[in-house]
Amino acid sequence: MQRRRFLQLGLGAALVMAVVGGAVVWLRPGLQAGRIAPAVRSALTRLSEAILDRSLPADASARASAVAAQIDRLDTFIAGLPAATRDELSQLLGLLVAPPGRRLLVGLSTDWPQATVEEVRDALQDMRLSSLSLRQQAYHALRDLTNGTYFSEPQAWAGIGYPGPVDL
Repeated sequence: MQRRRFLQLGLGAALVMAVVGGAVVWLRPGLQAGRIAPAVRSALTRLSEAILDRSLPADASARASAVAAQIDRLDTFIAGLPAATRDELSQLLGLLVAPPGRRLLVGLSTDWPQATVEEVRDALQDMRLSSLSLRQQAYHALRDLTNGTYFSEPQAWAGIGYPGPVDL
């Protein structure tokens, strides 16, 4: 092996190690002891606001209360999932809050707390229509978790005109 090739391989290996090491530093679990980590709450708040936008109350304080209750329901739901599912979800949520993951997976350059509903909605639409199946799967998981936990509450039904189940 020539000296130049040896140096190129060494430099390449160092670069790969730096990227992997940096990713490990940035990527923190999205769940801690089976519950939503504090850093993930702002991301889930923005995602819930974007996904549920037209289903949430119009009044700002009622809207904020509905979203806060939504995050609490989501936290309770996640705590009841099997451990393997929680582990996978923790990885996804950790990736969402890490700046490189937020940019690459979601396509959102703005930090979650500063992102507008429109920016998040556009990023979610890009995920939904992405040619990468990983981005589509992440979109569907986030949408299904959000909708499932929000519409499991009878208080949310009136917003979509659903009268509730029929008594038999």
